[in-house]
Amino acid sequence: MNEAEDGTPAMPDRTPEEIDPRLAAVDAALDRDDSDAGTEVIKLVFASDDFEAVAARVERALGAARFKVRQLAGVAAGDLARTSGRLTPGIYAALRKEGLGGVADTAIRDALTFIPFRQLSWWLRWTLVRLTVLEAIEGRWLRAVETARDAWRSRSGRPKPPDRQ
Repeated sequence: MNEAEDGTPAMPDRTPEEIDPRLAAVDAALDRDDSDAGTEVIKLVFASDDFEAVAARVERALGAARFKVRQLAGVAAGDLARTSGRLTPGIYAALRKEGLGGVADTAIRDALTFIPFRQLSWWLRWTLVRLTVLEAIEGRWLRAVETARDAWRSRSGRPKPPDRQ
């Protein structure tokens, strides 16, 4: 092995035999526009330790033509956020393009849950604040409706139903 000028061993170039065959399999599935490419990307998230290589395949799958592949790529992006605690700018852009309510909904919510706030893109930071406010408003609205319903029942002489468990 060659040594660098500072005395540390130099990293050898990776030969084709050292490249993970799972990466090549995912690339081939995406090239063929295979309907199982999304499943292969999810498997790759859990099987490979090379974050950059996996993130590149997830990003590529998020831009696939098939809906099912994009949907499973959204799951893979969420899994990548869960397992590594980070995403690439390209994945952030693809998630923003898909938006909440689409195939990226769970991936966006996973990113908001598992990636530290300061590491989120500005769009996701704003989305987190917006969702927090909307959930607070919804909670207050539901409590107000429940209180009004209980008041109506007590005035009309109907008993309050037992709490569900």
